[in-house]
Amino acid sequence: MDVNIRSALPEDAAAMANLHVTVWRETYRTLASPEAFRRLDEAHRQARWAATLAEPGRDQLVLLAEQGDRLVGIGAVGAPSYVFFEGRGEIRSLYIDPSLKRQGLGRRLMRELARHLADLHYPGAALGVVAGNEPAIAFYWSLGGRMAGRYIDPGPIWRSDNIIFVWDDLSLLI
Repeated sequence: MDVNIRSALPEDAAAMANLHVTVWRETYRTLASPEAFRRLDEAHRQARWAATLAEPGRDQLVLLAEQGDRLVGIGAVGAPSYVFFEGRGEIRSLYIDPSLKRQGLGRRLMRELARHLADLHYPGAALGVVAGNEPAIAFYWSLGGRMAGRYIDPGPIWRSDNIIFVWDDLSLLI
């Protein structure tokens, strides 16, 4: 698989929104509410990605995986946004084109995100994964993650039940 990984640029927001919505709708088709499906559309995602890329958060890195001229993966990491991550760097997004799942791209993106956190001297990594997203949960287990609790995402559109996965040794991901 010939895939190039690079940092995202503001002009990538539209392509990112398209992939994000495609993966999100497939992943959460039986987990999210109809209201979430209606409101979390491409326009919403594009605006969020554009804002994220225009005004990067503390310690932010957003990576894109491209196969030729096609966007096939997104990975994002930054400073922790929830107290329950206990100071670990937060893996905020990981979206892989469904046609490339189980080919090592998710691991590759996670490796690069973990390297970024290690370079910033974070003691580990953490993320929230929606309860019921069994493929993602199995993936995080396979990468050596461990469950460290749960929380309800306070989002204004969808209050999802999330499982916290942590890695206290970033070398497990690197």
